[in-house]
Amino acid sequence: MPPKFKVTKEEIVEAALSITRKQGIEGVTAREIASVLGVSSRPIFSWFEGMDQVKDAVCEAAKKIFSEYVQRGLEQPIPFLGVGQQYIRFAKEEGELYKLLFLTRPKDSMGGAISAMQCAQEQVRPSLMSIYKIDEKMADNYFRDMWLVAFSFGTLIVTNGCFFSDSQMSQIMSEFSFAICKAYKEIPGFSEGKYDRDALFKAVING
Repeated sequence: MPPKFKVTKEEIVEAALSITRKQGIEGVTAREIASVLGVSSRPIFSWFEGMDQVKDAVCEAAKKIFSEYVQRGLEQPIPFLGVGQQYIRFAKEEGELYKLLFLTRPKDSMGGAISAMQCAQEQVRPSLMSIYKIDEKMADNYFRDMWLVAFSFGTLIVTNGCFFSDSQMSQIMSEFSFAICKAYKEIPGFSEGKYDRDALFKAVING
């Protein structure tokens, strides 16, 4: 068991998280953390074996914060639309944490869009199955498709390239949601990609 220090492990992670929010994960160094806490770097390496462990802990903290946004979305009148709106809000309010979770090349447990997406998927799945009356596999595919829409908006936001208003983004997500749900319900094999694409497109085009 590590010896007790005036600076706790949680305080180190909180300091590193604060630095990440301002400078990005690249700004998290032992010197920066020590400066924020007003101590030497010694306590850091008493709690952690190295800076990679500190950054992993920051990533886990960021996932918890993102999870709180997702939960607030699930509490909205239209839960899945609420989740999409909260995803966009997370990108706006926590840009550097968004980059860490969704735009960082995966390295073990740190970063990676798919890993962070899967965390949210686990959280949202029961609501999707209940509200849309679909099975687990279909719920996961539906979430995947809708997440790609939200991911596009979030990435545009954190790279300062988004020219859509909040209402426009909500409308687009609603359109995708309705179209995907309708297709999953009415076209056998659609959610698994097992359908006659050519025949379906001809039917749609010819009305």
